[in-house]
Amino acid sequence: MNADHPRGIGDNVSLARRAYNIRRKALRMGEVQGQGYIGQALGVADVLAASYFHTMSYRSDDPEWEGRDRFLLSIGHYAIALYAVLMEAGILPEDELETYGMDDSRMPMSGMASYTPGMEITGGSLGQGLGIAVGMAMGLKRKASDAFVYNLMSDGELDEGSTWEAAMAGAHHGLDNLVCLVDFNNQQADGRSTEMSALEPLPEKWQAFGWHCQRVDGNDLDAVTAAFDAARALKEPRPRCIVFDTKMCKGVPFLEARDKNHFVRVEADEWEKALAELDERAPA
Repeated sequence: MNADHPRGIGDNVSLARRAYNIRRKALRMGEVQGQGYIGQALGVADVLAASYFHTMSYRSDDPEWEGRDRFLLSIGHYAIALYAVLMEAGILPEDELETYGMDDSRMPMSGMASYTPGMEITGGSLGQGLGIAVGMAMGLKRKASDAFVYNLMSDGELDEGSTWEAAMAGAHHGLDNLVCLVDFNNQQADGRSTEMSALEPLPEKWQAFGWHCQRVDGNDLDAVTAAFDAARALKEPRPRCIVFDTKMCKGVPFLEARDKNHFVRVEADEWEKALAELDERAPA
């Protein structure tokens, strides 16, 4: 794999294969601990594949390259998903996979920037990521950089007032280098996201806050890449939002069928079944 990933230039590995590889790596890490936020990792894999292998500019051998696009993981408990894509991108070595969540690992169960190459922020205190992204995007503007900031957040973070304060600030400052990616899987620890707070109509809310907003099927790679392209190509001085409707545990049918899979506990004999179901659907 080339160390340099210029924006919009991929290689001969399909995005579908990238997404499959991300899902498989996440499952293998989950097996190390016997549990984890696997449902979210499987659901958001297509968005991550499109981010890193279709949209963003970065250097695998230099994660702190000044010209890189920044990818912020506001949802620290999704770290297992980001580790998987960082391995797929060559930023993290895959031979560290078995250390996930262990003492002295560079891959703690909740993402921390001080430990992991390619991890831009320490997430986990939900609702903070977009505010950090606004500040980062403003800083890049002052440097006259053409880099973009992508902030991946959960639908649960839409319950946080700090998210909407950041949304107002982003629009006020005309941050056309900022893209907020909302993973809308409609699950939180306490139940359905739509039952916890009156979120809809969501695109119209973002638009009312001054953002350009799209809503697409987050597990349809064609729709996902088209949304990224449209956000990037927009010639308007305002930030962009893409709401991705994703399915928890996408790609592993017996886990998809579970009613509650916000935090997945998989029995020892089920990890092999999960990998087998995923492998049955592996793209070429």
